[in-house]
Amino acid sequence: MTRKAIIDDPYNAETPLDRLDGSIVPVGDFFVRSHFAVPAISPDRWCLAVDGKTLDLPALRALPARRLVVTLECAGNGRTLLTPPVKGAPWRLGGVGTAEFEGAPLRDVLDRAGVDGSAREIVFTGGDAGQVPDGRTVAFERSLPVDVARDPDVLLAWGMNGAPLPPEHGAPVRLVVPRWYGVASVKWLVGIRGLAAPYTGYFQSENYVYRGSAACPDGTPVGAVRVRSIVASPEAGATVAAGEVEIRGSAWSGAGPIARVEVSADGGARWTDATLGAPVSPYAATPWVVRPILPVGESEIRSRATDAAGNVQPDGAPWNALGYGNNSIQTLRVLVRN
Repeated sequence: MTRKAIIDDPYNAETPLDRLDGSIVPVGDFFVRSHFAVPAISPDRWCLAVDGKTLDLPALRALPARRLVVTLECAGNGRTLLTPPVKGAPWRLGGVGTAEFEGAPLRDVLDRAGVDGSAREIVFTGGDAGQVPDGRTVAFERSLPVDVARDPDVLLAWGMNGAPLPPEHGAPVRLVVPRWYGVASVKWLVGIRGLAAPYTGYFQSENYVYRGSAACPDGTPVGAVRVRSIVASPEAGATVAAGEVEIRGSAWSGAGPIARVEVSADGGARWTDATLGAPVSPYAATPWVVRPILPVGESEIRSRATDAAGNVQPDGAPWNALGYGNNSIQTLRVLVRN
C-alpha cells in the first residue's frame, strides 16, 4: 500500500495502515496534514522570532540536539467513522505515523531568548496562512501551557528519519510535542511568543476544539491524544487461510504507556490478550501481535487498548460536532477460507 491523498488542495494524505505496526514510518508514507498551501521558506533565509529576538537555522542547530521517536496523530483521525457524519478533512484511520525527529529542546530556546517569566502560555506561529470559512485570513497558530512547552522532550525539529524535514512536514523547522494531537506540533515555525492571558486565536478557540461532546465542556481545545489501537494486518476485506492467523498492530496514548491490548476475532464476543512488544521510545506506538485460530467463514476483528492510567478504548467515542478525538474501537472483516 502507498500513501493516498484524502484532499488534494491543500494536500492531505494518510499513512497506509500496514505501516502502523509500531515501526518507524518512511517519510514518503507518513501522513500529511495541511490547512493552507505549503509555504516556500528557504533554509538560508529562515529565522525564528522569539519574543522580539531572532534565531537563524545555524544558531538553532548549534544548540545541544536530541533525537526522539514520536507517534503523531491528527486530532481528526477517524472522523469519517462518526455517526451522524460531521464536516472536516475526511480522515479514516491513517492520520497517524511514527518518526524519528531531530532538534533542539524548546525550553533551551525559551531560556536563551529570555521569554517573560510571567507568561501563562506560549504561542507558536507557522509560516502558512489562508482564509478560514468566515472569510478572514489567518496564520496558523496554536498555544501550549508553559509547563508543557518547557518539557525537555518538546523539540524544535529540523530533521526527520535522519534527513532534513521535507516541505510537507514543516521544513525548515517544526515543533514536535509528544503525546499531544498533531495540531500542537506547529509546522513551518516562524514565531514564538509568551502570553500572560489565554490565547484565543482561530485554531485555538474556534477550530480544534470539542463542541457538542458529552465528555467535556464546549470550546475545550484538543490536547493529549486519547488511547487507541490499530490493526495493521490483515487489512480489511483480505482473504486468509483457516487456522492460526497472525493479527498485528500498534497502540498509543497521550496518558502514558500501553498496558494492555485485547483482540476479538468474533465481533466482540470473546477477547484475547495480545502480546505487547517494546515501543521504540516512550513516545512511540507499542507493537502488538496475537495469533488466534480462525474457522472458515467471515471473521470480524476488533482491537481494544488500555493505557497505564486506566483509560480504555471505547466501543464508541463521544460524538462531537467537529469530529475530533474519535478513538472508537476499530472493526474490520476478513474472509477465512480453507
